Amino acid sequence: MAWLRLLRSRRVGVTTFFRLMGEHGSAQAALDALPEVAKTAGVDDYSVCPLPVVEKEIDWAVKCGAEMLCFGAPDYPALLAEIPDPPPILWAIGNLDLLARPTVGVVGARNASSLGTRMARKLAGDLGAAGRVVVSGLARGVDTAAHTAALKTGTIAVMAGGVDVIYPSENAVLGEEIGRDGLRLSEAPMSLTPQARHFPRRNRIISGLSRAVVVVEAAAKSGSLITAEMALEQGREVFAVPGHPFDARATGCNRLIRDGATLLRGAQDVLDVISGGVEHAAQEPRTAAADPAPAPIAKVAPVDIPSAPAETRTLAETAALHQLILDRLGPSPVSEDQLVRDLAMPAGDVASELTDLELEGHVSRAPGGLISRTG
Repeated sequence: MAWLRLLRSRRVGVTTFFRLMGEHGSAQAALDALPEVAKTAGVDDYSVCPLPVVEKEIDWAVKCGAEMLCFGAPDYPALLAEIPDPPPILWAIGNLDLLARPTVGVVGARNASSLGTRMARKLAGDLGAAGRVVVSGLARGVDTAAHTAALKTGTIAVMAGGVDVIYPSENAVLGEEIGRDGLRLSEAPMSLTPQARHFPRRNRIISGLSRAVVVVEAAAKSGSLITAEMALEQGREVFAVPGHPFDARATGCNRLIRDGATLLRGAQDVLDVISGGVEHAAQEPRTAAADPAPAPIAKVAPVDIPSAPAETRTLAETAALHQLILDRLGPSPVSEDQLVRDLAMPAGDVASELTDLELEGHVSRAPGGLISRTG
């Protein structure tokens, strides 16, 4: 209770929390001293977080089935404890035993291409089959594909908002499944709706939990690159999937490879590196367990597409549908059949829209039923 009050008090972040704990020896002593500390810093009329506020948070956590993990406790993830700014408190919903197993982070673009999502699914499935827990951020695109493929073998979703707030809403079902079969983690207060400023802080937890981090697709300025940079600062192995130079979603990965990240061809590249040394002692399973079964082929969640027939669609609906198709394509060719499966649309509807897009100069066809984006 005292830990939570101290952490939720105004102007107390992770660094200040640990400094106050070190100076005063306990959370309660730090709470008692905090008003005077604030006054010395020029903040008058300072008051610590009221007891009813944290009581309400704890009560709601109990109702949601969330457990509190405190820094230094046996269940607190050992790798995360090693980073410079570990969360003092984590809320967790799901299987805590996953924190004791070897982990690999898989992150990437929210507007992932068809090839990107296929790579994420294949990579996460193979890592899961090899006994690794896949860590990601429950975002659209690459994160969603990775979580889905690793759901049966073990996956951890690190959330920017409250552990009880599944974001984005389109991942509500997946988030509930992870809370049941995997693990959801967050350092944020219960019921907090995530804001843009919360995501970079979240990313350090993804990399901190992971023995290695894989970036599948990333633009030049993206959250995935922030995660990779944090992983490097934390001494983690960083891998990147190369992409076509003309695809903006490959810019970040290609730059990482240029700057020293390991080029990734498949899960074995990760396993060869992280299995070459001794796994962290605290990452070994607490009890003996059978080898995990290979991950099943993940089903792709249907995208939100206009349901009206082509002849009755409005111009806005048609434009939205075209954008959905173009978002799945890049300069690297992909088969039309794969595109149809990724979009979960009737093949005839996709073919007609592709014809329109080809006439408009946005896509091009190659022998063998391959399609790529031209602009």
